[in-house]
Amino acid sequence: MANVEPQECLSVALKLVKQAGDLVRDAIKKKKNIEMKSSAVDLVTETDKAVEKLLITGLSSAFPDHKFIGEESVAGGEKCVLTDEPTWIIDPVDGTMNFVHSFPYTCISVALWVNKDAEVGIVYNPILEHMFTALKGQGAYLNDEKISASGETDLSKALVFSEMGTSHDPEKVDTVITNITTLLTKVHGCRTMGCAALHMSHVARGAADANYTMGVHCWDIAAGSLLVKEAGGVVIDTAESVPWDRAP
Repeated sequence: MANVEPQECLSVALKLVKQAGDLVRDAIKKKKNIEMKSSAVDLVTETDKAVEKLLITGLSSAFPDHKFIGEESVAGGEKCVLTDEPTWIIDPVDGTMNFVHSFPYTCISVALWVNKDAEVGIVYNPILEHMFTALKGQGAYLNDEKISASGETDLSKALVFSEMGTSHDPEKVDTVITNITTLLTKVHGCRTMGCAALHMSHVARGAADANYTMGVHCWDIAAGSLLVKEAGGVVIDTAESVPWDRAP
């Protein structure tokens, strides 16, 4: 197996993520060239592709033995397979719908998993300059300041993130609405930013108490899950196993 030094991996990845952030920051103000993937609300832009290419090119140059799972690479036909080998899991622009509409809650999510466990996590919102980072066993940080989950255990006092989803299938829409309606009667408040990685990041900093979502992919949660755990939170998969081979 390739040798891994988590701190070195974090340092290299941070430099690349900041470069990628410049691309996102510049492009969010401009007209986007938009392509549809699985549906009219499942989108990809030239920025998604450019960011993923920048990250994979830079990381593979620094760590030639490492493997990669990237959202747009998988959408382009590459297999989504997680092994024990060091693997970078990348969502180049999480919250693409937000990005398309210039809504400033979008981010770059990068994680390094080794032996099927997260070692490094980065979630960067370049519009608001929020840089979330975590190393396994060393805590979670926002702009170099240590963060902690809220510790709230009473659901009726909890501010909870949820997600409306990207499907217009009537049955799925009805399910989402039913779930959120049920949730609203049991929590202090419910919010959605339309960005899974940022939802988890803000739970890690204690700005919300929980995040509930269904149908996410590995690149949506690979970095955020480490942030939450290192901030003292808990990550639970309701299906009992993470579907790593799930394609968009």
